[in-house]
Amino acid sequence: MSRTDEVINSIKRMILEGAFRPGDRLPVEKDLAESLGVSRGSLREGISALSILGVVNTRQGDGTYVTDLDVGQLLAPLGFVVDLEGRGDARHVHAVRRLLECEAARLAAGRITDSALAEARALLDEATRIMSQAPQDHERIIEIDIQFHRIIAAHTGNPVLVGLIEAFAGRTVRGRLWRSLHEEGADRRTHEEHLAIWKALAAHDPERARIRMANHLIGVEESLAGPPS
Repeated sequence: MSRTDEVINSIKRMILEGAFRPGDRLPVEKDLAESLGVSRGSLREGISALSILGVVNTRQGDGTYVTDLDVGQLLAPLGFVVDLEGRGDARHVHAVRRLLECEAARLAAGRITDSALAEARALLDEATRIMSQAPQDHERIIEIDIQFHRIIAAHTGNPVLVGLIEAFAGRTVRGRLWRSLHEEGADRRTHEEHLAIWKALAAHDPERARIRMANHLIGVEESLAGPPS
């Protein structure tokens, strides 16, 4: 293990053990390097890596602080893995997304609020209006798609699941836009599937919501056999 890795692991361990909490300022560079038994150069490299990972934040002239350790921010680097896999057969990425979002729909059905249902319905109503116009605003339709799925994820009660879904969903936009532009009737089918998901959520029926989400995302996966890489 390199000295830089030792710094990273040591600071992570101190956070896990409660020595440093979200918002805490780390000791000054000289003192922290001595306590960890590393050079100041190795400490700086470790702090830089932790900053990229969203664990700490260095403020010029003020010091280094532990971030609020937001799960979504900490999982953001996972997006690179998704991007890397998506360069080839994007269906692999979509298959994992399906596993995550089907569980999200199941959990959200028992937790989603009336206000969230109203917000989701307003998005679907906007999509209906867009699809009645010519030319259609495909990019806005995709934005609505993303927002609809985010509302569901936000009501799972599981912040780790929310972070994972965000890491995957944001990286599948290109394939979804390709489908919207090139597959006849894709937007209409997606809209009808979203309506079916919404009805299951409104009925607070977890199993039905899971099945409706699975039906929707399997259709998306099957349509992606031919998009360009």
